Amino acid sequence: MVVDGCSSPALTNPNRGAYDRTVANSRLVYSTDGGDRRRDEPERPEPAGAGDGIVRVARERSGRGKPLTVVRGLPPGELKPVASELKRLCGSGGSVKDGAVELQGDHREKVAAHLEARGLHVR
Repeated sequence: MVVDGCSSPALTNPNRGAYDRTVANSRLVYSTDGGDRRRDEPERPEPAGAGDGIVRVARERSGRGKPLTVVRGLPPGELKPVASELKRLCGSGGSVKDGAVELQGDHREKVAAHLEARGLHVR
C-alpha cells in the first residue's frame, strides 16, 4: 500500500497516532530491588510514635536547606485549626502535609509552649 508516495509501514498503519494512554499512566510493575510488584502492594508502615498521645516538635531542613518546624502527633481533626493558630502565632507560612504541621522557620520554643498551654503533652 502506498500513501502519498510513501510505502513505510509506520505511515500506512491504520492505528498510527492512536497512543495508548494506559501505558503512560501505569504504576510500577517491576523493580530491580523488589522484583515483580504487580501482585503485592507494599504496606505503608505506621510512623513512629503515631497515636501515642505525645506531640513531637522538631526542626528539619527542607529541600533548599531552609529550616522547618514540624509538629507531628496531633489528632487528625485538629491539624488545620492548630496549623492556622501556629502560623498566626509565629508570623510565618506553613502547611499541613502527611499528618504533620510544617511551619517555615525555626519556632520550636514558641510552638512547644503554645501546645503545652493547650494541654497537650509535648516533646
